[in-house]
Amino acid sequence: MAMMAVGVIESLCASALCGACSTPTVAIGSVDARHKRRAAKLNPWNIETMTFATLKRHPFALAVSAVVLTLVAIVIAFNFIGGEKKIERRIERLHVIEDPRFYQELGLMLGPQFLAGNRLRVLRNGDEIFPAMLAAIRGATSTITFETYIYWSGDIGHEFTQALAERARSGVKVHVLLDWVGSAKMDDALLDAMRSAGVQTHKFHPPHWSHLGRLNNRTHRKLLVVDGRLGFTGGVGIAPLWTGSAQDPEHWRDTHFQVEGPVVAQMQAVFLDNWIKVSGEVLHGAAYFPPLVAAGSGLAQIFSSSPSGGSESMQLMYLLAITAASRSIELSAAYFVPDELASDALVAAMKRGVKLRIIVPGPHIDSETVRSASRARWGPLLAAGALIAEYQPTMYHCKVMVVDGLLVSVGSTNFDNRSFRLNDEATLNIVDAEFAAQQTRIFDDDLKHSRTVSLAEWRERPWRERLAERLASILGSQL
Repeated sequence: MAMMAVGVIESLCASALCGACSTPTVAIGSVDARHKRRAAKLNPWNIETMTFATLKRHPFALAVSAVVLTLVAIVIAFNFIGGEKKIERRIERLHVIEDPRFYQELGLMLGPQFLAGNRLRVLRNGDEIFPAMLAAIRGATSTITFETYIYWSGDIGHEFTQALAERARSGVKVHVLLDWVGSAKMDDALLDAMRSAGVQTHKFHPPHWSHLGRLNNRTHRKLLVVDGRLGFTGGVGIAPLWTGSAQDPEHWRDTHFQVEGPVVAQMQAVFLDNWIKVSGEVLHGAAYFPPLVAAGSGLAQIFSSSPSGGSESMQLMYLLAITAASRSIELSAAYFVPDELASDALVAAMKRGVKLRIIVPGPHIDSETVRSASRARWGPLLAAGALIAEYQPTMYHCKVMVVDGLLVSVGSTNFDNRSFRLNDEATLNIVDAEFAAQQTRIFDDDLKHSRTVSLAEWRERPWRERLAERLASILGSQL
């Protein structure tokens, strides 16, 4: 225990140095020469060479070790235990999807109301997604707001940087919010190029002593709003993996959506939520919130969730939609790790005649832990009649739910506890039968490239797989 405390002190001393220079550091021995003097002040007992016997001769050091270890335990608790009470009881079925009261209540409980007059355009894979986003950026005349989780170096990252910087030099107000973890593979040169052109950039929750309890809270939102009139959301990240047309395992399958109409103002408001948190700046006025007229016939809302407020909104939306379903649910899920409450809601839906079909990643996945935790939970669903299929060609990163051929939910949210309780997420709900039919056709096309897993196959999986599932399930609350 004492030696563990010593190691903790090393890490925290390094973190203190890291906070001053914004350089990730793990141990005092690894910091560079220019930090040695400051490290000596923080580590007067030469902690890296201390033994337990040494600590016994220095009771003050032992006391500090115990205090530090306690503080670290508190930090871990803040990061891995949600602060708000979870939804624990099954939701009573009061409405069906077609009932206008369902959407009225959904709007009242989640925050923004449903707005009429919206038009959506589906974009499949990088070859359709990135040209549309870049064209919108290059056509901006007043403002660009952009929030994303993944932004890596590479050709597509460079192209976005050039487009954003060019607009900023032309006088467009450009605001970019990147998650600190998700942008770890982004070269500083790209950020420097943006900033030198006048782009305002911020990182979400970088490590700092003042908010150690929020390190596990990441922004997973994917939002782009141009001139307050044209929006984009979905699952895509700015990285080479999302380029192409899902033609091989190096190019992922994903879907993004272009949005026009009154709901774009709600999308802008969701961006503003985190922008205020990181900058303290309020973006407002006609440049950000222009008058918006009807662009189509779709009824839509976009809402957000965050551990800092309304962490249960995302799970509540899914549970309400599943409970209201009467005929069908199509779920495209990059990460599908339902808790007991969600699983019970899906099973109850099937018992009243709902046809449940789910597509998840197959052999190509970026997290084997998530895959194992997911498969561990399939038994009750398969036994109740669910169709679960694994997409074969490449990583399946889509996040789309279609209910009763009418309600479509898209955005950054995964069907797991991390999206429901730990991350900042944004989801767009659309009520439009034609749009829903289009998404069902896309689902059916993806299903042709997927392999169905039967209940018998699931029951006969090898013991090594079962063991991996049990181990992965221990981390279920963090997946």
